[in-house]
Amino acid sequence: MFRAMPKKRTIGTWVIAALGVAWLAVVAAGQRAMLNYDFVAALPETPPARWPANSKIPRSAGVPSIVLLAHPRCPCTRATIEELALLMTRLRGQASAAVVFVRPSGVSEDWEKTDLWRSAARIPGVIVMTDIDGLEAARFGAQASGQALLYSANGDLQFSGGITASRGHSGDNLGRSSIVALVTTGESTTHHTSVYGCSLHNPERAAPQ
Repeated sequence: MFRAMPKKRTIGTWVIAALGVAWLAVVAAGQRAMLNYDFVAALPETPPARWPANSKIPRSAGVPSIVLLAHPRCPCTRATIEELALLMTRLRGQASAAVVFVRPSGVSEDWEKTDLWRSAARIPGVIVMTDIDGLEAARFGAQASGQALLYSANGDLQFSGGITASRGHSGDNLGRSSIVALVTTGESTTHHTSVYGCSLHNPERAAPQ
């Protein structure tokens, strides 16, 4: 009996080790999935080269215009609104901006009046609008929440893309710095970045893309 006990302990040790390896594999797979989700961009947008003539979004004469198409219930867009606030502080009146929240038909009239709406409305120099059935989003070729567009004072497209480095993460990023450079100097080596946000198609589902 005394000789069998070490064998049992050895078998138990191997079982514990195997369970430990399996647990680490599950953790690693979960982390990989989270990283993939954070850095998977939305479908490419197709913005017009010129400001759409039928757009209802107001523009300020003589200055570039920033348009941000957004889903009012997309958690990823919170970081984008924070980046827009930093962007407008940096530009100090050198550009106008509009945040356009998509609202599908068949929902309540205040469906889009979420905390994201209120946060955007608090940014100085920003106009907040409702986009019923995503008409403006379609005019500007936006696919996902967080799509930012910069048009020159003459109505030419200068930049399209996201102003966060990944999904839901604020901080220095190429999109924000590119818009600042284009507005302040007229030049930038980057005119497009990836967008990370919920799909603007069927927005009532609020499903991340």
